[in-house]
Amino acid sequence: MSNFWSIYIIAITVINIAGCVALLYFTRKKKPSGQETKTTGHIYDGIEEYDNPLPRWWLWLFYITIIFSVVYLILYPGLGKFQGVLGWSQSNQYAQEVKAADEKYLPLYEKYADMSIKALQNQPEAIKMGQAIFANTCFGCHGADARGSLGFPNLTDDDWLYGGSPEQIKASIMKGRNGVMIAWSSILSAQEIDSVSSYISSKNEQPRAFVKELVAEGEAVYNKNCAACHGQSLKGNQALGAPNLVDSVWLHGASPGLVKDVIRNGRMNHMPAHEDILGPEKVHLVTAYVYSLSQNKDKADN
Repeated sequence: MSNFWSIYIIAITVINIAGCVALLYFTRKKKPSGQETKTTGHIYDGIEEYDNPLPRWWLWLFYITIIFSVVYLILYPGLGKFQGVLGWSQSNQYAQEVKAADEKYLPLYEKYADMSIKALQNQPEAIKMGQAIFANTCFGCHGADARGSLGFPNLTDDDWLYGGSPEQIKASIMKGRNGVMIAWSSILSAQEIDSVSSYISSKNEQPRAFVKELVAEGEAVYNKNCAACHGQSLKGNQALGAPNLVDSVWLHGASPGLVKDVIRNGRMNHMPAHEDILGPEKVHLVTAYVYSLSQNKDKADN
């Protein structure tokens, strides 16, 4: 914040408080004893408006609020750059709360830190702890049920962009991921985009609408431009994070229009690194929870 805006905020705040004090001072008059109360001269529907002074209890409550505001602004931030004599800030308070929570719960996390992810699948308490951390940290993108949404992966199925082994899941959480699908609109013509979209749809395991006459042309376009990432078999490449194009899972939508839009305009996905946010012990438990989701699905399918 610049000095100008700091002074501006301080001036506006002080003027408002002073204005409230002045308002109270000039309206503090008492009703003279033994005298008839005057009216303001306003009459509506036969009812006269009396010029009564403000109730004393109301005035004292107002005084208390003003005193409270002055004390607050001295102790806490509120006057421009002045941080208050206590030096409080929300970031410091957050850091203190995190430190207190770590001192309380870190021994519990460390209890499971040396156990393998697969071994933790038999530890219900560890899975619940991982679920709680997931609910606080990951639900914003992947949802409370971890099923994701358009553009955010479903973590309960067995389709993984970068691999579904415990080690691969942990690497994704710890270091994050940056997925890039380049825009092909400046490279491929509209006809070529239509044809490659038809070819992909024709190879999918789920029935998809496509133009048969464009499939052959689309295969040639695909082999020339797309196979390097998605493979000749269209099954993707987890080393690159290139999705499988023949299964029923579509991160950005499966309709012909959405598929063409992805090809035409590309996509950029970012999974932030959580190593510094959570720490290795918490990441270990979150990994165990995420890994358990697909394992439980496999058991349910069987």
